[in-house]
Amino acid sequence: METIVVGDGTLSPDDVVAVARHGARVGVDPGVPPRLARDRAVVDDIVDRGVPAYGVTTGLGPRATYALPRDELGAFSLRTVRGRANAVGDPLPAEVVRAAMLARVTGIAGGGSGVQPAVFELLVGMLNARVHPMVPETGSIGASDLNQLAHVGLVVTGEGRAELSGETLDGATALRRAGLAPIDLGPKDGLVLCGASPLAAGAGALAVGDATVALHLAQAVAALTYEGFRANTSPLDPRAQRARCAPGQADAAAGLLALLAGGELPDPRAARRVQDPISVRCVSQVHGSLCSALSFVADTLLAELNGSGDNPLVFADSGEILSTGNFHTPGLALGFDTLALALCQTAALSAARTQCLLAANLSGLPATLSPYGPERSGLAPLAKTAHALVTEIRHLATPVSIDPCHGADGVEDDSTNAAYGARRLATILARLRRVLAVEAVTAAQAVELARPPRLGEGPALLLGALRRVVAPLDDDRPSGEDVERVARDVIGSGELQQRIRALLAA
Repeated sequence: METIVVGDGTLSPDDVVAVARHGARVGVDPGVPPRLARDRAVVDDIVDRGVPAYGVTTGLGPRATYALPRDELGAFSLRTVRGRANAVGDPLPAEVVRAAMLARVTGIAGGGSGVQPAVFELLVGMLNARVHPMVPETGSIGASDLNQLAHVGLVVTGEGRAELSGETLDGATALRRAGLAPIDLGPKDGLVLCGASPLAAGAGALAVGDATVALHLAQAVAALTYEGFRANTSPLDPRAQRARCAPGQADAAAGLLALLAGGELPDPRAARRVQDPISVRCVSQVHGSLCSALSFVADTLLAELNGSGDNPLVFADSGEILSTGNFHTPGLALGFDTLALALCQTAALSAARTQCLLAANLSGLPATLSPYGPERSGLAPLAKTAHALVTEIRHLATPVSIDPCHGADGVEDDSTNAAYGARRLATILARLRRVLAVEAVTAAQAVELARPPRLGEGPALLLGALRRVVAPLDDDRPSGEDVERVARDVIGSGELQQRIRALLAA
């Protein structure tokens, strides 16, 4: 079984996916235990000397000036967890909880949290034993994921609820069955368990992986449309791409040409028209912008996954505990908003290409792609489904990073909504896969009617996979079920995704 090591500063979004979805174990870099011990010694020293330190020897938020009694510090940590476990709604999927826990573990492993080493060890043990705290879906405003991560903290103390082997149990029972034991919290432990933005980082890492796959699939579906539409590929010519080097655009164009290799379309003389509609002609521009958005988010995620979002931070070299703003994630939230908008553009372009395939005056194919002529509906009603999905995506893609928020007596007067910004990407991507499935079903029918003598490798691969689950349209039939099958069994096929990725990398 694959092991992902934390504490060496190299955690990637792919590593998060491996642990969250594919059962990879979590290992610990040898430098982590001594690092945690040094940091904890600073916390103990600060407590012993009664030095004011936010959330350690003082209260939180507007109560930061209140000095906590020495004998209350452990109880205060537990109250910190209990008092912030206020999220509501359906439980997050286990993979999202695992991603968030891994992001928190990695942040702790890098140093600066000052948490008891035993707390870190228990979090790692919970991941490897697959003890998944029940974390409600709504509660973070992006100024740390306090209200949601506190539900993980409850299980660490033997409270709350957790899923283990498909069964929902109270926290203490789940830990005991997994061979683990709860922790008695000490100074600062409760704040560490609730702090930073691991839900935003973890959910964001999963979304980046899924959006990368969606980009590859969008390229393959667009290539299939090119074949059915007999598109002009001259806009993909490297010379045209070099004339305006927009980020990601040349890579998207090269990918489309790689997918079309082996067919006739790479030669622009095979095109049916001199110039195609924008949704066909400008695929590389739009897909390139999605590629660029993914790069921006991935770079921001790397900093979040491998940095410390704790406040305050422990500095073992100087023996100090300093207040920070590293829990605040405006760059991450902006990246998620940017990715959401890029996915919306990609979906809108796909829906427009579907409309082009259905329009006889543009495609040169039978109206509505029905072999029987105008007395049949053919696939025309699917265009409405595609546009309905795009409408939902457009509303889901509304930027959330600029929503104002004021709280805690004016002390917490800004927030980023990064966790929600990351979480809504999964909903957008689910709808995008259906939009692409609508286009794929339509493009496959167009290819059947156009009968090109030779398909490119990518379109041939996609058409073969699609025809194994959906037959060509003869007389009118309900096509929504076809779209669902394609979205699940073709667009969602791991094997197809790997083969498309291989063609794109060739």
